[in-house]
Amino acid sequence: MHIITIFLLLAGTAGILIMAKHRSRRLRHQKLLATPPPPTWLPILEKTLPMIGKMSEEHKKQLFGYMQIFLSEKQFEGCGGLELTEEITATIAAQACMLLLGRETRVYPKLKTVLVYPHTYQSGRKGMFGGDNGESARLGESWDCGVVVLSWNSVKGGARNFEDGHNVTFHEFAHQLDQEDGAADGAPILEERSAYSAWAHVFGDEYNVLVDKTRRGKKSTMDRYGATNPAEFFAVATETFFEKPRQLKSKHPELFEELQYYYKVDPTDWVEL
Repeated sequence: MHIITIFLLLAGTAGILIMAKHRSRRLRHQKLLATPPPPTWLPILEKTLPMIGKMSEEHKKQLFGYMQIFLSEKQFEGCGGLELTEEITATIAAQACMLLLGRETRVYPKLKTVLVYPHTYQSGRKGMFGGDNGESARLGESWDCGVVVLSWNSVKGGARNFEDGHNVTFHEFAHQLDQEDGAADGAPILEERSAYSAWAHVFGDEYNVLVDKTRRGKKSTMDRYGATNPAEFFAVATETFFEKPRQLKSKHPELFEELQYYYKVDPTDWVEL
């Protein structure tokens, strides 16, 4: 048989196998999305994520569906002596999947493992942007190799105090969304190529404003950690969007609009008047 014919046959077989794999995954996801949540989930989340009571039934259904996919595909590991419980895994999955509501999207396709420590932990790993950060206490990290690290104590605090603008789970999973295109640069994958121009303009201006306020010691709606670099700005802006949406919408309307365009939800529906 001619070598070119053999090559084409092999390429065709590989293509068929890839298509079959994608179809199998799609069918599995459809089944998981339609699977009713365990009866234990809602009581857990009413305790660890009180704002779930303000979500629409459609958003709850979508949240539980994405949680089913998340918990079936991602591995959890307890670290530092932490024994994993359903409360831990369901709470983390729920907060991570809140960032996916309103969108038809894959559930963190690059993520493989979630490491959970009981409290803040010491890390000497190289940072997301290169260089040796030295040994330091951490609340969470997002690695580009498919790993998120979280402190359970910080996860609980961020969930229960849902209007302080600080949520380590939102922060680290925003980094995962940012990294889906291979670069941690503050620009996640947007629906349309034309949207990147407005995103860059708004986020660039807002980032510079926060850097200037931080340098001058001025208060801001967003945590000054967002002035570290554009990737941290996106993560901090995500925390603020979900936890302090009314303040963000009032003081930074263009930034709020860009984040709402991306996340496809309006968190002002979920906060107290």
